[in-house]
Amino acid sequence: MTFSRSSSTTYLRLSVLSALGLFAVNTTMAATSENTSINESNLPQVELDEIVVTATRTPTKISNVIAQTRVVDSQELRRYQGQTVLEVLKRQPGFSIKQDGGMGSSSNFYLRGYDSKRVLILIDGVRYGSMSAGQPALALLPTDQIDRIEILYGASGSSIYGSDAMGGVIQVFTKGSNVEQTNFSVTAGVGSNDHYLYGADAQFANAQGAKLSLSASRNQTDGISALAYQIGNNKDDDGFKSNNFSLNASMPLTENISIGATGLFAQSTTEFDNYTNEPNAEIDQENGAISAFSQYEKDNLTLRLSAGESLDNLDNKVGDEFETKQRQANLLSIYRLPAGQLQAGAEWLKQKVDITDNTPDNGNDTYKINDRTIKSGFVGYQLNEDAYDFQANVRYDDNSQFDNETTYSLGYAVKLAPSLRLGTSFATGYRAPSLNDLYVESFYYAPNEDLEVEESKNLEVFIESNDTLQTTRLTGFHSRVDNLINNTYDPLIGKYQAVNIDAAELSGYSFTSDWQLNNFLFGGQYTRTSAEERSGVNKGKQLVYRPEHTGLIYVGYQALDFDVRAEAEYVGKTYNVADNSTFIDDYTLFNISGNYYINPNLTLTSRIENLTNQDYTTNESFGDFGERYNQDGTNFFTSLTYNWY
Repeated sequence: MTFSRSSSTTYLRLSVLSALGLFAVNTTMAATSENTSINESNLPQVELDEIVVTATRTPTKISNVIAQTRVVDSQELRRYQGQTVLEVLKRQPGFSIKQDGGMGSSSNFYLRGYDSKRVLILIDGVRYGSMSAGQPALALLPTDQIDRIEILYGASGSSIYGSDAMGGVIQVFTKGSNVEQTNFSVTAGVGSNDHYLYGADAQFANAQGAKLSLSASRNQTDGISALAYQIGNNKDDDGFKSNNFSLNASMPLTENISIGATGLFAQSTTEFDNYTNEPNAEIDQENGAISAFSQYEKDNLTLRLSAGESLDNLDNKVGDEFETKQRQANLLSIYRLPAGQLQAGAEWLKQKVDITDNTPDNGNDTYKINDRTIKSGFVGYQLNEDAYDFQANVRYDDNSQFDNETTYSLGYAVKLAPSLRLGTSFATGYRAPSLNDLYVESFYYAPNEDLEVEESKNLEVFIESNDTLQTTRLTGFHSRVDNLINNTYDPLIGKYQAVNIDAAELSGYSFTSDWQLNNFLFGGQYTRTSAEERSGVNKGKQLVYRPEHTGLIYVGYQALDFDVRAEAEYVGKTYNVADNSTFIDDYTLFNISGNYYINPNLTLTSRIENLTNQDYTTNESFGDFGERYNQDGTNFFTSLTYNWY
């Protein structure tokens, strides 16, 4: 059966272009008007030339980075108190999500058509994610323990970080990485669905350069019912609770040597609707990462040695238990040449997952191989001049389970004018199959030990304008993926199975524009993505759960004692079956957030989401066994933070 529904895609395009066009017309007049005095240390700002490290593995101005890069800093994260990294990412350019209910529920995100298995997640440089399913649990990482998030789009990260970065790299930095003075703070918040947040931070700094940050919080909500149209036990609300901790410390040992450590840990319980209607169905999880480093810097040479471990543990009370650990060690050397800089390094990575089979009647839940080791070497060159930027990287990975892989990237950008750049980049990438896809058999899934490694070739072109008032970028992207792994239903065995698709193409363009004129902040973003199968019975069809159109527009105002921001977020229709015969409706959400600076020590933060009480879903299926996962209607969250300096 084919469903035909109206779409507001055209309206979104016109709204974005009209709003940004109107703002641009008034730029000159607003820029010459009298500037109101503002306490810039407290108020949100559009940072036009931030320093990022994820895109090149070394500190680089964002205006010199060639691949599209986005930063969510601590000021923006303040608007997401009481929420998780997933809620932050879904409003960034090119992102969409699929979630099985409310806060903390299982989820998947998509970036330019790549799902989360193909986007590498780092926590302070340490790989994070499940080795069993292959997906990172970003819906469990709390924003109140995070200082900033850097997003690197495209496959250029593959030649820097290796496997799983075909679609991009997202790096989460632990809170307290930029401590400037000793201070203490406490936060208390309340919201819809009996949502409560309690937290405390302590940060210390001395004249010798030592820094320490400690943070802890408790986040809990009664939530919403995950599945619609349920009866019995599944009709109740499905809650979420999480205890969260972070650590960030560094100190100089000598003039040239420093050491440090970071840690992020979340212990959570998520309730869900079980298919057997069992009461109190819930999942206990532990997630996070720890790391330590030592760094030597003298003259033109920097050496950094780091080691760390991430964990992703899941105890399904009505299913199996999974425990993932990823241990790694890195040596990075940077040598500054008369023109540009050379970087080289080596990496050791041990990935392991243990499974406790609590459901033997559903199949053989074991791994023929439950660990693998990757030994890597990489080298890169970076040159940033007034007239142009150049970046080249190559990486070699020796995987104990699969063949060796070599990836590379080249990027070049030229300045056509002082504030105008034109550039392009080419990169190759790859991803190894997850252990679940290879070995685990269950009531619904069959293993496939013949899966091959995915490989991609990726091209990106862009034009960018960046000055003291705004940063605007139009990016075109195209990827061809060979052996893309996709779950397909096999009627002969009556189960789903991961299989390789010979070819798929992911292409489109992204437009972003952020402005700051006196007291006003405004802008928006729009991404069109085509994620198309190029072989097999579904050749020419779109891959499921990849909306073609996503976008967001916003406007904000900042005054001496308050700031406020309103936004409209759009997600287009989403196909949910491989033959594209049915789809999920498009939707638009309106949100408003703000801060009120009651006094220099006390801040009130508030957010209201889905102002129009839009009834929408991100995961729905039709047919005899159809189901619809709920998303929250109009909801709010308000918190108070008190700081001692």
